[in-house]
Amino acid sequence: MEQPLQDDDSPVQEARLWQGNGWTARVIKNEDDDGWAVAMIKDGEPEPALVGPWTMGRDKKNPKPLDLPAFHTLVKTANEVLRRHEQQLHAQLHKQVLVNEEAGQIKVLLDIVPDEDDPYAMLSAIDADGEQLAQVRVAPDFKLSVSSAAAWIAGGYRRP
Repeated sequence: MEQPLQDDDSPVQEARLWQGNGWTARVIKNEDDDGWAVAMIKDGEPEPALVGPWTMGRDKKNPKPLDLPAFHTLVKTANEVLRRHEQQLHAQLHKQVLVNEEAGQIKVLLDIVPDEDDPYAMLSAIDADGEQLAQVRVAPDFKLSVSSAAAWIAGGYRRP
């Protein structure tokens, strides 16, 4: 009788290595002390998204084996870490202020493009109806504030 071939896409579920849901959990020796850590690596990524302490087993020498509930908790935590990192990066690259003018409120946006060779930012003005009033290219370190936006508007939207 022939043995069925191992499905290469089947998830690995071992005591120190667990894969599934786009993630790999690997229990590793904690380099900082005598304990253990778990590294969560998103599929296709070279570096772990999360490394945290891992519980010792009953023998107080070896790590506790990974199991399904622990893996699901680790995946949820690692996804949250990535989501927060993306939110922080978005907040650093996309800023906005509101300026009150006689004609109404103007939203001024600064969108930074972190290109390795030629980083820059786009400064845009949007009126209350959502119409773009102006857009200019500025240095990526342009400091957007209500006063700098108001000065740009007062100056006729010329490049600051």
